Amino acid sequence: MRIISKKLASYLVAIILTMSSLGLPIVANATFYDYMSDNADSTGGEMMADAFLMRPFMLAGTVLTTATFIVMSPFSALGGNFEESFDTLVKEPAAYTFTRPLGEL
Repeated sequence: MRIISKKLASYLVAIILTMSSLGLPIVANATFYDYMSDNADSTGGEMMADAFLMRPFMLAGTVLTTATFIVMSPFSALGGNFEESFDTLVKEPAAYTFTRPLGEL
């Protein structure tokens, strides 16, 4: 009996993982079926996850996108889209991090 080489085995695993992840968009659309509708109040677990998991990552993302904006602002000014890049790279991440209610992801 021939043993499958490591390279072939890694290709097979990659194909299996790719094929199994194709169904994720269908599962992610659970809000269509009112599984988690927007009118439901946030639970304590969602608030804890937001406060201790999401907000620190979003703070780091806000700092990173602000630094990116600072570096790229001369190029966006030359291109004429300075305000659009400011809104996208600074305002939106900061608003998502600091002004949205706790527990609303």
